[in-house]
Amino acid sequence: MTSTATDFPTSTTPDLITARHLINGVWLGEADTERMNPARPGELAALSPSGTAADAEAAITAAAAAQPGWAALPAPARGAILMAAGDLLLERQAAVAEDLVREEGKTLAEAKGEVKRASDVLRFFGSLGWAATGEVLPSGLPDTTITTRREPLGVVGLITPWNFPIAIPAWKAAPALISGNTVVIKPAELTPLSATHLARALQDAGLPAGVFNVVHGKGRVVGDALARDPRIAGMSFTGSTAVGLGLQEILNARRARVQLEMGGKNGVLVLDDADPRKAAKVVAAGAFGLTGQACTATSRVYVTPGIRAAFLAALVEEAAAYTPGDGLDASMGAVVSAQQFAQNQAAVRSAVERGATLLHGAYDNSELDGGTDAGFLFPPAVLTGLAFDDAAVTEEIFGPVVAVLEVPDYEAGLAAINDSRYGLTAGICTDSLTLATDFAARAQAGVIKVNRPTAGLDLNVPFGGVKDSSTNTFREQGKSALDFFTWGKTVYTGI
Repeated sequence: MTSTATDFPTSTTPDLITARHLINGVWLGEADTERMNPARPGELAALSPSGTAADAEAAITAAAAAQPGWAALPAPARGAILMAAGDLLLERQAAVAEDLVREEGKTLAEAKGEVKRASDVLRFFGSLGWAATGEVLPSGLPDTTITTRREPLGVVGLITPWNFPIAIPAWKAAPALISGNTVVIKPAELTPLSATHLARALQDAGLPAGVFNVVHGKGRVVGDALARDPRIAGMSFTGSTAVGLGLQEILNARRARVQLEMGGKNGVLVLDDADPRKAAKVVAAGAFGLTGQACTATSRVYVTPGIRAAFLAALVEEAAAYTPGDGLDASMGAVVSAQQFAQNQAAVRSAVERGATLLHGAYDNSELDGGTDAGFLFPPAVLTGLAFDDAAVTEEIFGPVVAVLEVPDYEAGLAAINDSRYGLTAGICTDSLTLATDFAARAQAGVIKVNRPTAGLDLNVPFGGVKDSSTNTFREQGKSALDFFTWGKTVYTGI
């Protein structure tokens, strides 16, 4: 390992812009990678090291050495550390959120909410240190008691995305840690500070050295090293479908456990009996909140004829209320990067070139306030007049772009919702309890929303998708998240 130990400022320092690897309790690495503020491209937001396979190997070695002692610590004691870390994050909410805005681009309100979510996740899983993890069951044999136990996998790898750079690391790490595993995490390159704040909170709360390790760097270097190391017993990944499936192939080859949460192309069905203004607010919140940069964001809407005109008018009005800018003082944040900005532009431009109507938004540099000099500011786009198999309807864009299509009735709308390679979230806007219940039963998605935005999740309930959105095995969040990070053992005891 070529990294050198470095003093690290406290996480409450207002101008903290430097992230480091955390390996065996020591902050390491030369911060040589610049991350610029997406709302102010000339402003440096963060510095981080370019990790190597050797850094990943050192982190795994540290985690493997620390794991037996961590697992031997009583679960309530492990939970107390997680709860203390959650409290520390909440105390530091303002500073952490401002760093999150500068490196990711979302609004300050969204960032504060995300930090609060990470704090709540740590405290939720910390409280599970006092919960029962096994059962006592009857035996058909005389003088015999049967009990079940859950055992930690050992060392687990986490690969997390840039769009929720502190919440997703928290909701993966917390169930892993409370279960007695040790962790090596590779955060997204674009958002190194958020993972640093999480690591600092855990360290300051008393987490032993080597239990939680952070290695920054490129996925094809650090992520690949984690996936191939035989000491990594399980890996939880959130990111693109292509990368996730590649990791799954590597991990399956050595029979390691793998959890994937990947892409989404989430649809909402709006029926004639819905209130058009309420439906438009639901769709806008799902499509344009978080700058559309969520795997659960609404990106396609199917509307029945009787409500179509009123709904479209209301949706355009809602879109106008989302004004992109610097997240510290805007109602909508910047797009995360130049690459994502160009991807949004290309998606809208090509749809218009194929005959779509752009009811709200822009796609040409001359029409946009955003761009390389002014910040990556992309206004909400509302498209109509598209074919059902158009790329803007079928392919994930990951921006504030929504396609609205007409369907003749409920059955056609449900079929359109299900006609996708993805199956993460799906929604319906209706006043009919009968149709809402039928939709919940027949929609092919892991999360169903009735009269609510497709984006937004409660931390105490299972989350995951089907089809190309997930491995559709172990769910994240809630108590069910513990299943991925543990394995079951049945014990027969004779008296």
